[in-house]
Amino acid sequence: MIRRDRARDVPDKARAGRPARRPRDPLRAVRARFLAPGNPYGCAESTVISLQEHFGLEDASGGAAAMALNGGVGYSGGTCGAITGAALVLGRLAAQRIPNRRRAKRVARELTERVLDDFQAAFGALDCRTLTGVDLRAPGAHDTFIAEGRWRVDCLQRLELVVANLAPLADLDAWAAATAEPVKEAEAADEPPTRG
Repeated sequence: MIRRDRARDVPDKARAGRPARRPRDPLRAVRARFLAPGNPYGCAESTVISLQEHFGLEDASGGAAAMALNGGVGYSGGTCGAITGAALVLGRLAAQRIPNRRRAKRVARELTERVLDDFQAAFGALDCRTLTGVDLRAPGAHDTFIAEGRWRVDCLQRLELVVANLAPLADLDAWAAATAEPVKEAEAADEPPTRG
């Protein structure tokens, strides 16, 4: 498939002043936040804050928009918070880098689909209840889950996969390659079609 370079979708102001390297490794950041003493940040919050920092997206709320996404949205066992958190950040990143809102929405959805596909392939499920084997809404279930400590390994691996897969998008060339659109056959031809 022929792809068109979409670097022009990134406004000049988004390119200006961006460091070539981010000051903090996003995997180290997500690990530190998720494993912090006292568990102040859940899966979604850790993912959101770490990716926003990595992409240079300011957030004075400290990831508060993701608070209720932990445990598969309000401990319902739905879609893993690493995925929903990533989807929030991908929407913000696309909106910042692509001036056309319709295209930004499409790109954010397509990138989120890739996250979903990669996650499903790696872990065999997308929902927190299946992934953890726990109904976090059951009385005492969340406290028991935290006390057992499996989340420190199992859930962290899920956050690491999502963050590692998305971190390269901080590089504008990687972003352009990941968000390029296929070129229509008529556009790809060396010569314009002839009338016969």
